Amino acid sequence: MNRIAITMVLLCLSNVFMTFAWYGHLRNLAHKPWIIAALVSWGIALFEYLLQVPANRIGHSVLPVGQLKILQEVITLLVFVPFSLFYLKEKLSLDYLWAGLCLLGAVFFIFRSRLL
Repeated sequence: MNRIAITMVLLCLSNVFMTFAWYGHLRNLAHKPWIIAALVSWGIALFEYLLQVPANRIGHSVLPVGQLKILQEVITLLVFVPFSLFYLKEKLSLDYLWAGLCLLGAVFFIFRSRLL
């Protein structure tokens, strides 16, 4: 498997943990004190970092940091939208579409040297 694919897989897995660490407590721990939610989130975030740090190191060996960051943002949105819709039961709005289109523009501009 090439380094970009490994980076993408690790970033996807990392983002699942990150999304649960940042937002999962809104559903599961809403009735608990914030400090409990913060400590649980910290524990989840450890697993996120164990995936994210190697992903960024591997990715940076083949991508400039700007491309790596935009890749991360696209993956974040790809993980966050289903999470917010299915787990947090948020309503789908056109704002997700507009945000996605803005990210597609960012992908084009940051990766255009590779695309053209």
